Amino acid sequence: MKDVSADLSPLAAAYLERRDDMRRFFLARLGGRGDVDDLVQELYLKVQAVTEESIENPPAFLYRLASNLMLDRLRRAKRAGARDSEWRRTHHASIGALDIADSPDAESAVIARQRLEKLSKALETLAPLTQRVFRLHKFEGLTHAETAKRIGISRSAVEKHVSLALGHLVKRVGR
Repeated sequence: MKDVSADLSPLAAAYLERRDDMRRFFLARLGGRGDVDDLVQELYLKVQAVTEESIENPPAFLYRLASNLMLDRLRRAKRAGARDSEWRRTHHASIGALDIADSPDAESAVIARQRLEKLSKALETLAPLTQRVFRLHKFEGLTHAETAKRIGISRSAVEKHVSLALGHLVKRVGR
């Protein structure tokens, strides 16, 4: 039977001799986290990618590769944690230690969309002036006074149109 280690580079031979040591090296530094086996495998891939034949001290080079690989992994995890934290901070509300999503679930979104469609259809059955008053006040957020000024009617007329529209929509769409 042919000796496989004769075909290996000195670095690959050092890896095979010290594979269990590499695993312990990662375990000691990472505290038993689950990605130790992944790191050992990734180290092997790095060793295979090294094309230098003149490495003076293959075991020392192997440990340097392992250390750099582990540090890269830790930096990536730290960046991912910071990125996730920032996303959570900007996209979630929190109550105590609990994150609460600001966006509705898919079912609620569909129900809201259907309700908005009914609301729009019911709004179209109103007189054009009542529709315009309601849209300016409720959709564009203008006050009664601002709506009255924009359309050229009294504030009292705006209040009556809004009240009329709300009553009509509640009857047609419900609460």
